[in-house]
Amino acid sequence: MIARIILILAVTMSPVARPGWTQSAESSNAEFEWFEYEGRDIVEETMPVDSYRNPVLAGFYPDPSVCRVGEDYYLVTSSFSYFPGVPLFHSRDLVRWTQLGHVLSRPSQLKLDGLQVSEGVFAPSIRHNAGTFYMITTLVGGGGNFFVTASDPAGPWSDPVWLPEIDGIDPSFFFDDDGRAYVVNNGLPPEGRVLYEGHRAIWIQEFDLKTQRLIGPREIIVNGGVDITKRPVWIEGPHIFKKAGWYVLIAAEGGTAEDHSEVVFRSRGVRGPYVPWDKNPILTQRTLDPNRPNPVTSTGHADFVETPDGSWWAVFLGCRPYEGRLYNTGRETFMLPVTWADDWPAIIAPNTPVPTTGAAPKLPPMPRPEVPLNGSFTWRDDFDRPSLAPLWNFLRAPGDIWLSLTQKPGTLVIRPGATTLSSRGNPSFIGRRQQHARFSATAALRLRLAPGHSAGLVAFQNETHHFYLGVRSVGGGAEVFLERVADSDQNAAPQTIARLPIAGPPSETALLRIEGQGRIYDFSYATRPDDWISIKKSEDGSILSTAVAGGFVGAYIGLHARIDPQPDASREYPDQ
Repeated sequence: MIARIILILAVTMSPVARPGWTQSAESSNAEFEWFEYEGRDIVEETMPVDSYRNPVLAGFYPDPSVCRVGEDYYLVTSSFSYFPGVPLFHSRDLVRWTQLGHVLSRPSQLKLDGLQVSEGVFAPSIRHNAGTFYMITTLVGGGGNFFVTASDPAGPWSDPVWLPEIDGIDPSFFFDDDGRAYVVNNGLPPEGRVLYEGHRAIWIQEFDLKTQRLIGPREIIVNGGVDITKRPVWIEGPHIFKKAGWYVLIAAEGGTAEDHSEVVFRSRGVRGPYVPWDKNPILTQRTLDPNRPNPVTSTGHADFVETPDGSWWAVFLGCRPYEGRLYNTGRETFMLPVTWADDWPAIIAPNTPVPTTGAAPKLPPMPRPEVPLNGSFTWRDDFDRPSLAPLWNFLRAPGDIWLSLTQKPGTLVIRPGATTLSSRGNPSFIGRRQQHARFSATAALRLRLAPGHSAGLVAFQNETHHFYLGVRSVGGGAEVFLERVADSDQNAAPQTIARLPIAGPPSETALLRIEGQGRIYDFSYATRPDDWISIKKSEDGSILSTAVAGGFVGAYIGLHARIDPQPDASREYPDQ
């Protein structure tokens, strides 16, 4: 059984209704009554007692960072050009996570206008010191590096404090036990002497907690990576920890694709010299057979956390391809225990596949969260709350109000906009992550659209790679249509690959459905439940994969309303 997302739309005809359809007043708004996502894991395993499932956050949750405060754990991930930015999760057992909200929840905190989807917020890091939470990150394509603070992780978080001294990415705070603080980050090599493509360095600079500014000299602590004579690439994502008198520095190396890895260095002083471990890398999957069943690939970009009993755990990103290098779910958050030998940490033994299950941390288990974030599940939103559930996102921050949950209680009202999904603006679109290779959809949406407007369901990867399954008034009736955008040219027009007149018994509703199984996506509609009519079968959904679309994000499934030109109503409908 595959997962399903179904979208139900109540459609208002233009003045002369198609036979079999009832007529109601036109509206400029789309009215969604509910949305349901169902997803099923490819690997269905019986979970032993006191175990957990990988990934712990399924779907597009990359670059995880975690910290502990007492018995509570907090985790953040990258959000790129989605708004609100930096999803924030809480747990007490490291296994069952609940989203508290977002760190960057105000447009004043996050300027995303004009940015591509794969620009924006890269690699946030979360830390806690002396009663204050710190989240530091990079706004790529925007203002560079900044941090925000909060006394309560649920917010409110401060406005950004910018750090122009940092010219790279992936900053992270380290608070030493002598009361001093530092920022480490990825940047260009000394004096910009780039020896080869991907040559980068790790830098450190002291941070003044009182003035909230970087002070003193900036110094390089890793040049190139573990062994610069082997031309290592893209050293990034650094974090420093202190254990047994050692300053332990971990970082990603090898780029974000299949050669991704995590490596470790250590020093007796915070500024170095840092010596790499002779058993590096401490995490990678690049040496394994790519044809192995149910592979996890591209592992790296880790962060560590210590539990009260002295155990250490790593969170890190990984990918689950459904075929070759293809995955639509983006980079996900995995977790494994950290083992120490001679004060060196390791995450996984060489040539060992990342397991899909493992023994859980020895922490009091939490109840299953209200909103599941991994495994097989069904999630439904009846839009019966005054604000959106936190897993919904916008493309960039809304500049005006085009959405309401209070205008008609129990209904999500979206005003169609002229901004398209292919633009770098804020279209009338909300989406949630596709978290499974096998998924589908169901939603209930009353849609009463005037001519020239459309609304429906979107499978979105980026501006140049997405599907739009919509409904619009045409002539004396309505039609369902499927558009595909799969062209690296951002100015390329959407291609209509299917359209059908909506037929059926008298009704004001139409049902839309997208189903996915790996690279195969099916699109259908109905005028009543379980009476589905295919509009397009076996469409190539690999256009939603990172390997095809490029960039760093995963696919979203969402709701969209658009102002668009009327199609030629006289055109014959093709055979589907």
